Amino acid sequence: MTAGRHTNGGRSMKYEGAKWVWFDLDDTLIDFHANSRLANAIIYREAGLDRYYATPEQWIEAYEGHNRLLWDRYSRGEITQGFLRVDRFATPLSPRWAGSREDLEAFCWRLDREYLDRLAEQTVMIDGAVEQLSRLRAHYNIGVLSNGFKEVQHRKLENTGLAPLVDLVVLSDDVGFNKPDLRIFAYAMKRAGEMDPQAHLMIGDNLAADVGGAVRVGWRAIHFDRTQPGLRWRGSHIAIADLKLLEGLL
Repeated sequence: MTAGRHTNGGRSMKYEGAKWVWFDLDDTLIDFHANSRLANAIIYREAGLDRYYATPEQWIEAYEGHNRLLWDRYSRGEITQGFLRVDRFATPLSPRWAGSREDLEAFCWRLDREYLDRLAEQTVMIDGAVEQLSRLRAHYNIGVLSNGFKEVQHRKLENTGLAPLVDLVVLSDDVGFNKPDLRIFAYAMKRAGEMDPQAHLMIGDNLAADVGGAVRVGWRAIHFDRTQPGLRWRGSHIAIADLKLLEGLL
C-alpha cells in the first residue's frame, strides 16, 4: 500500500479535502497524438509501408481513424488488448495485402512491437505539463491513472522526465479493468491508501473514461478539453483547455 506524502490537501477551496490529484497520461500530460504520428512515420520507412501506402500521411490517416474506433471499443471492454494491437494495423493493410491472413497478422504483430518501441522514444509534451506537476506536487500527491499498455507507459514517463514527479502509477494492465470501470478507480484508492472518494481528483482528456468513471465512483473531476477555449463549468465537472488554468483551481 502506498502512503501519500500529503494528507491535508492543497490550497483551493473548490477542491478542499483533495489529497490525490490523478492525471491520465496520453493527451493529458504527454502529446500522444503528436508522438504517435512521429512513431508511425518512422515505422512507415523502416517497415517498408510504402508498398501499401504512397505517403506516410496516407498511412497515418488510415491508421489513426481505425485505431481511434478500436480504443473506444477497448475502453468499453468490447475487445481484447491483443485484438486492438493487431487489428489497428491489419484492417488498414488488409485491402492491399496479397499474402495470407496468417502472414498479415504476423507482420502486424511485428509492426506493433516496433511502433510501441518508437512511441516510447518520443517526448512531445502537452504545454505546461511539467510545470503544473512540479507546482502541484508541493501540495498534493500525484498519481497517473491510464489505460495505456504497461510495457510502454513506464518508459514514456521515464523518457519524458515525468517519472520523478509522480508518486503512484496505476495502469489498467495491472488491474484487468479499463477506465471507466469503477473497479480501477477503487483499486487506485486502495493503492493510494486513501478510501475517501472526495480525497481524489481526476484530470483527463477522455470525457467518458476519465471524467465519467471518476464522477460515478465519487471522485471530483476536471475534463482537459482542448477543443474549446478557456474554463467551463459543466455540472458534475469543470472543463479546461489549458493545463495552466489549473493554477486558478488547485
